[in-house]
Amino acid sequence: MTTPIAAEIQSLSPTAILEFFVLDMSNFEGGGIARFHAGTNGLQQPVWWQGVEYLPLPIEAEGFDIMTKGQLPRPKVRVANIGGLFSAEARQHDDLIGCKVTRKRTFMRYLDAKNFPGGVNADADPNQCLPDDIWFVDRKSIENRYVIEWELASAFDVQGVMLPFRQIIQNSCPWKYRGAECGWVGGYYDRDDKATYESGKDYCAKRLSSCRIRFGVTVDLPFGGYPGAHRFDG
Repeated sequence: MTTPIAAEIQSLSPTAILEFFVLDMSNFEGGGIARFHAGTNGLQQPVWWQGVEYLPLPIEAEGFDIMTKGQLPRPKVRVANIGGLFSAEARQHDDLIGCKVTRKRTFMRYLDAKNFPGGVNADADPNQCLPDDIWFVDRKSIENRYVIEWELASAFDVQGVMLPFRQIIQNSCPWKYRGAECGWVGGYYDRDDKATYESGKDYCAKRLSSCRIRFGVTVDLPFGGYPGAHRFDG
């Protein structure tokens, strides 16, 4: 039986297809989830899809087509660097390397009813969509005051995997403080690694010394950085 979206795809006059993007930065401490739709599509306002709000932002995306032969695609996503917003996120979260990017697509006729006058859309259906495209940020390829671009990779694209898988940083621990990898469940310390009784001031500076203050110097530390790494400028 033909589904409504299949019939829409085969229609001689389908409604506009819309792209939505979900940037998941939760793999970094303090990182959240950002949702955008391509503001260049003429909808210069938030759009609701599947009960979630997507904000308008000029986005260009290309290279998602998967061929039957050859290497896996390496899509590129360019976004307007409005007010340096994405530059700030990149600086704070290691250029967003490893963050998951999900591309969602549907036709305008299936959007949530609250997008339409009077909150009425008889065709609204959150299940009528194309399969999600899931990718991961592999590298930042362009950054300037106007635009920032990332190259994406599939989870199966082992050609782009670096060993070790995470970036080598000498004196900065990537683990989430008090998370599973960190394992600290003891007392509170402030930004200067000073003991405190105030839970609101509890903070880890992610330095090797911060780890030693908490766990001591006679045990194997769960420090996630690479203290023995040195810069090589050869």
